Amino acid sequence: MRDFSNRRKGAVSTAALTDALGRLSTHRAHVLDLVSPTPGRVLQGRAVTIRFVPFREDVFDAQVNNFARLFYQAVPAHPEETVLVLDSGGHPDISVGGGTKFSRLQNRKLAGLLTDGRLRDFGELERYEPVFYCSGETVKAGTADLMPIAANVPVVIGGVTVLPGDFVYVDAAAAVIIPSTLVDETFQLAARIELEDAAFVTSIRGEDPREIRISGAQES
Repeated sequence: MRDFSNRRKGAVSTAALTDALGRLSTHRAHVLDLVSPTPGRVLQGRAVTIRFVPFREDVFDAQVNNFARLFYQAVPAHPEETVLVLDSGGHPDISVGGGTKFSRLQNRKLAGLLTDGRLRDFGELERYEPVFYCSGETVKAGTADLMPIAANVPVVIGGVTVLPGDFVYVDAAAAVIIPSTLVDETFQLAARIELEDAAFVTSIRGEDPREIRISGAQES
């Protein structure tokens, strides 16, 4: 299993990671419009997943569609570098849980949780060590609207496919899902991109507006 313990929180931005993945692959890898009870904190780690679907009474089984069972099925024995990723079953305005259900992340010392659904109890979640990112806060429980069906299967978050083992990196700007085979290369390239951007800032600071106006006129 790949060791992510050497990742430094805040070492690179999600913008740089997104640019790096844009050079290394062709699929969409970033998720926008996320909020957090603690927006200044960075969430990162290896993904484990639980898939939700819209509730159907005729197929619901309280033992099979049981979040606690699927949680412990998904989470490894040593989950400190683990991010629990929950899809919303295509319903981003519905809650996938709150402070009570997700106290399990605190107990097991997960890195945190990413979902494109809503969460309840921001006031409680902000006191937890794990970091939470979602589509927004809500007060209505979603148990009558969504049901969990499987652990550690591909899920879709904000139009992005997440596989178990992918590396998840989230800050206040966005979430970036990095394929497990591209983690090292992506972080290295993102660091170079940030150095390139810093060099561009220095170059722009020394621009001569007159030369640019003349050059622009000649090119046109």
